[in-house]
Amino acid sequence: MAIKLHRCPSLWAKTNGHPCWKVQKALDEQGIEYEIVKGPWPRRKTRTAVIEGTGQSSYPAIEFENGTWYREQSKDMAQTIRDGKLMEKQGAGA
Repeated sequence: MAIKLHRCPSLWAKTNGHPCWKVQKALDEQGIEYEIVKGPWPRRKTRTAVIEGTGQSSYPAIEFENGTWYREQSKDMAQTIRDGKLMEKQGAGA
């Protein structure tokens, strides 16, 4: 099973300023397999899984195969992925 990218349901939003796209694009560029988990939008709807996994309601977030989560600002997440350090975040906690 691949990692899970929890993101907003706006899959059409592919601009450099869109947080979810920044992370998704970095995963694509690095050839990392992932499953997209579209969450509810807007924020006022319950984002239970993301909140339970990260302690935050913001997208994007990555859920690893072992059940741990990774969430930072999208630019930092994208840089971590491009630097080849994503798996170092596995088990690091929210």
